[in-house]
Amino acid sequence: MDSSPEDCDWLLYPVEWFMFGTVVCSWTKIYFQRSELYILSAVLRAVMTLFLCSVSQGLTVQVEDMRIRATYSQRKRIPITEGFLEVKDGGKWRQICNEEWTEMNSRVICGMYGFPGQQGLNKQPLVRLRGGAMIGEGRVEVLKNGEWGTVCDDNWNIRAATVVCRELGFGSAKEALTGARLGQGIGLVHMNEVECSGFEKSLTECYFNRDALGCSHEEDAAVRCNVPAMGFHTRLRLSGGRNPYEGRVEVLAEKNGTLAWGTVCSDNWGTMEAMVVCRQLGLGFASHAFQETWYWGGESSADTVVMSGVRCSGTELTLDQCLHHGKHIQCAKGGGRFSAGVSCTQTAPDLVLNAQVVEQTTYLEDRPMYALQCAQEENCLSSSADKADPTSYRRLLRFSSQIHNNGQSDFRPRAAHHSWIWHECHRHYHSMEVFTHYDLLSLNGTKVAEGHKASFCLEDSNCDEGIQKRYECANFGAQGITVGCWDTYRHDIDCQWIDITDIKPGDYIFQVVINPNYEVAESDYTNNVMKCRSRYDGQRIWMYNCRIGETFIS
Repeated sequence: MDSSPEDCDWLLYPVEWFMFGTVVCSWTKIYFQRSELYILSAVLRAVMTLFLCSVSQGLTVQVEDMRIRATYSQRKRIPITEGFLEVKDGGKWRQICNEEWTEMNSRVICGMYGFPGQQGLNKQPLVRLRGGAMIGEGRVEVLKNGEWGTVCDDNWNIRAATVVCRELGFGSAKEALTGARLGQGIGLVHMNEVECSGFEKSLTECYFNRDALGCSHEEDAAVRCNVPAMGFHTRLRLSGGRNPYEGRVEVLAEKNGTLAWGTVCSDNWGTMEAMVVCRQLGLGFASHAFQETWYWGGESSADTVVMSGVRCSGTELTLDQCLHHGKHIQCAKGGGRFSAGVSCTQTAPDLVLNAQVVEQTTYLEDRPMYALQCAQEENCLSSSADKADPTSYRRLLRFSSQIHNNGQSDFRPRAAHHSWIWHECHRHYHSMEVFTHYDLLSLNGTKVAEGHKASFCLEDSNCDEGIQKRYECANFGAQGITVGCWDTYRHDIDCQWIDITDIKPGDYIFQVVINPNYEVAESDYTNNVMKCRSRYDGQRIWMYNCRIGETFIS
């Protein structure tokens, strides 16, 4: 297709233009250098080929693909709202020099991804969605005084939901959900009895009652938005499964000049990659990621590995947005029985730590080495303990943790009963290799002390009213955490600590991460991290300002 510079206006309009045509645009200067261009965008990715021409140099650079790579702080947000603009040239991803880059250029990029405009880099979004299985759905959360909170479902209706969807760039609302249908939030309830006309630019412009007295998280409001059909599912499929929600992952890729189906190398294939596959196909969350799929007999014509080295942050809309080897396939295992597979589900658990319990139960204990033999065998002490005198003492930062399941399905360890490991020293089974990480960080984020808690016993310690306990560790029972229940690890059990024997007095950040290796899929990983400010004077310790996820104030 031939076009003039005037045709570039098309970039601001329908995404379908890029799905079916190619536009040639003349820009003054385009350099592929290492200078990073930091732009803001809301992403709904289109499959396209774009040619950029450098008039000043008289060169034509063919761009095979383009993407927005999320920044570190934004890597778990869906959709990706800000990042570095990258284009693929000659099979390699390259960044664009910011020389002569303008706001209009950013507007073009946002238009290409299906959204009408861009925001300033420092503008903090006031509304977000959490816990949804699909793009454009989730529990509504609003930002107030630097802290995210939920919306009570009193008077919640389609008009208010449409304001939320439009504010997030999704267009109109499909459904207004009540009764914490997409999971319960944490923290404060910021808005109650919301009343919108439907024409407001932001939910915060609607009338609402600031008094949320009587509203619990069982009444958290949620939305499902109308999202443009981008055709993502046409380049990916699951093959050989017992139902449409499971199977070997197969992608449509160019092979010898034609498009053909092939498999994905399973090296380091995990939950994050499976999450992206399930989302791309509109099948919800991942329940398992498989590195062997010999029991799913896919088509033999698709056995060839066409994608390898896949690394996903979990926020990507399609598998090819993840980091991967491109055309240079490297797969030691080969395809066939070792191809990647997934199983998907419409619901998922969501673990959240009770920050208040941690803050209220923290204390120091000096304990002799002879009483820490079992803990040392399980690597619950710092490395200096290996050479410590048996009569010496270790200083332990102890605390209780109370872990709630606020999701829509039970949290179960990935490993089955038969593979649990018996620990003779403590006389119990470990169902997960590592369930939590406990770290003490300097104020600049450097790790100065660490601990870990193997999940030797996942059970329902207590439950909300009306919910029955389902999991109990006694007698080699089933392990897990039921929706609406919580598992309490008391401060007085082994390994429920950080060894701070070698730490100097000062100010620190205390951090707890639940399910750190993403062994079990959850609907929201952003609330798996808790951070507290901590002050240690050499004899006493103070823990304060404990916050979950992105609400932490340093």
